[in-house]
Amino acid sequence: MAKLKIFQIDAFTNKPYEGNPAAVTFADGLSTIQMQKIAKEMNLSETAFLSRSKKADYRLRWFTPKQEVNLCGHATIASMHFLSENKLLKNNTPVKFETRSGILICYSKNKFYYMQIPILKMKSYSRNKDAILEALGIKKSQLAAKSPMVMLENGYLFIHVKNLSTLRNLTPNFETLKSFSSKKQLDFTVFTLETIDKKSFVHSRFFAPTYGINEDPVTGSSNGPLLLVLNKLGLVNLSKKEKASPSKPDQALTDLIFEQGDFIGRKGRVHVQFSKKKNELYIAGNAATVMKGEISV
Repeated sequence: MAKLKIFQIDAFTNKPYEGNPAAVTFADGLSTIQMQKIAKEMNLSETAFLSRSKKADYRLRWFTPKQEVNLCGHATIASMHFLSENKLLKNNTPVKFETRSGILICYSKNKFYYMQIPILKMKSYSRNKDAILEALGIKKSQLAAKSPMVMLENGYLFIHVKNLSTLRNLTPNFETLKSFSSKKQLDFTVFTLETIDKKSFVHSRFFAPTYGINEDPVTGSSNGPLLLVLNKLGLVNLSKKEKASPSKPDQALTDLIFEQGDFIGRKGRVHVQFSKKKNELYIAGNAATVMKGEISV
């Protein structure tokens, strides 16, 4: 029986046992069925599998314990850390991943890992609004004024609430939330502009019970697009021209810190950057290895 090197890595933190854990391993020669079994065995929100690619530096696939997903931010950050620890990723050198969401351009710089996030179409959403709020444990009076629900084309639904207290005290009914995905996969991001750290801009929680993830600690694939949602809602201005400086040569670069995970004991911080000039969206964060081992296949 063959053995594969596998790491467990916490992403969006520089401290073990915080942020979002992911397993990462090399997957050359593994079948999809084997990858799914390994992800189920690891029982983390995502397990990442790296393999050879003809289109990029590596092929990258992500699996929850239940199924393969199209995009995962924290497991990509973890994958870059895995490559770095195995001396396969150099500082400030781009690395391209072939994924189900296209070619993702990533790089590391000064112990931070940067991941490009696809820019998705979005629209206001009102279907089943009252039922969704009830399933999440949100009263209408707790919603932020004049902020409609916004849904991305991938089914991520964003809901703006007034404060941290509302966010902290959510009581989601996960079975009911699953029922809204009968025709289209729906995952739920609830956020507020009230934050724990003064330097942060927004705090969020993310629920994806249909994928087998009731609550994800720190979600790169939602924090990245959240910046564009904030722009749609008029809560940030991505078209604002900023004064150029040696540290910020791109005059239209927005760089904010988003919080997640604190209420479930997995504090994480995601840096989100958008360049209007290049029309590029990136997330960034640290990572910390908590376990190294081998898995039998």
